This record gives sequence, C-alpha cells and structure tokens, in this order.
Amino acid sequence: MKIFFSSKCLEYNQPGHPESPERVESTYRHLRDLGYEFLDPEPCKEKDVLLAHSPELLERVKSGNFYDLDTPAYPGIFDIAMLSAGSAVCAMKYTLENGEKTFSLMRPPGHHATRDDLGGFCYFNNIAIASLKALSFEGIKKVAVIDFDCHHGNGTEDILRGRKEFMYLSLHQSPLYPGTGLRSVDNCINYPVPANTGPERYLSLFEDGLGKIKTFDPDLIAVSAGFDSYRLDPITNLLLEQETYFKIGSMIAGLNKPTFAILEGGYSRDLPLCIEQFLKGLENYML
Repeated sequence: MKIFFSSKCLEYNQPGHPESPERVESTYRHLRDLGYEFLDPEPCKEKDVLLAHSPELLERVKSGNFYDLDTPAYPGIFDIAMLSAGSAVCAMKYTLENGEKTFSLMRPPGHHATRDDLGGFCYFNNIAIASLKALSFEGIKKVAVIDFDCHHGNGTEDILRGRKEFMYLSLHQSPLYPGTGLRSVDNCINYPVPANTGPERYLSLFEDGLGKIKTFDPDLIAVSAGFDSYRLDPITNLLLEQETYFKIGSMIAGLNKPTFAILEGGYSRDLPLCIEQFLKGLENYML
C-alpha cells in the first residue's frame, strides 16, 4: 500500500484547535517506522475542484475572503487545501493505474465542505473531488463513497446526492455536528447512531450498509476514513476500539473492489494506532 503525504500540510495551526498538525505528523512517523512507502502528492487542478464546488467557493478560499471560527483563513491555506485535494486525486489515480490500495495522509480534511460553502475544518471536499474525477477514467461508471467519520459528511452528501453514478454511505453519531444525516435519502444511505454506541452494534450496521454497496456494485470504492469514533476521542462520544478499525478495513477489503482512502477526522493521541489497524485491515490482513 502506498501513502500520499507532504509535510506542507503541517504548516498551519491554531493553538487549541483539535485539527492540529501533530495528529498527522505523529501518524506519519509511526507509519514510516512500520515501513510504509510514501509518495509526494501534486496540487489539485482548479478545473477538478470545480467538479465538486462552485466558482464562488473556489474564489473565496483563494482570496481568503471568508470568516469561520472552526475553519479559519490561515495564511497559505488555499495552497495547502489544494494539495490535500490533489493528494486524494493522486491516491485515486494510483489505485486505478496500478491496482493497489492507497491512503492519503493529509490535512485539511474535506467531507464537510459543500458545493458552495466551507466549514467544519474543511475547505474543499477531497473525497468528492477525487470521486467525481474518477468518472473520467476508462471503466469507472459507478463509485461508492464510504464514510465512517463520527460526524456526518454533509458536504459529500450535498455534492453527490441524486447522482446515479454514486452511492454515499455514512455511519455517524447523532445528535452531533453538523446535525445532518438523520435519514437516508436518494442515493445517500445514512446510519445515525446515538452516543455510547459500541463496536458490536456499530459493525452490525456497517455490515448492513456494505450489503447495499454490494448491491450497487461500484467500480471503485472511495473511503472517508475518520477515527473520531474511537472511545478516547476528545470531541465525540462513540466507543469504538482500535481493533474495530481493523475490522472496518477488512470488511471494506472484502468488497473486492479497487479502493482508496483519505483521512478525515480523529483527534486522540492514539490516532496513529487506529490508522495502523485500519490500513492492516484494508490490506486484507488475516487475524
């Protein structure tokens, strides 16, 4: 498995903000020590951003002409956000061209960015951009996006809803920010779960959702991998264990489809260990 990463994504920070460079840097060091191979991503092209977003949002992020407490106009954030989106595209392309699973270890995350608005730590919707771009590849007619971040990917749903080429599956805590994903609609399959949901119930629902993915029979699986459903995450209230992410990865691997994944949330000190478990499962390791 190849991992796309650039240290440029560590170059913005706000004291006390949970979406910190340390979470990604510590993961990079851990995975490097485990022997994973890293590749440099390329920035996203503006024409590819416009597959998912309005020209107005692109211009707002480029100019820094916006105000959001959770998603600040950091100096240089446009270039870093373009690199994060480009990393998702690079991961998708590498998977399709080389038949190997990939992971994008970059920030900022993306699944809260809607067609017209940023928010929730997200400037551009990395997974949506890469998934829409995938349709330009020969043989890719349908894409399934699997989102196991603890927060609902309202941006991904906003962008992909109603498009027959896509299925969006999300398991997320509710009530919780952003307050969406309360029911399934069109091609968006939502499983809102209450606080204190543990691994057994979560994995049962996940299996049910994957059954719908199998019926959809996509040509490509795109994964929004969030690890804030971990029991020690400081800003959420689900109870998944590190080993749960191994099972999640294994279940996705069991779909036997070309698969790439990108990092969304996850704010505990154990993030590197949670990601390690997920990647091992995604690589179809056996217990």
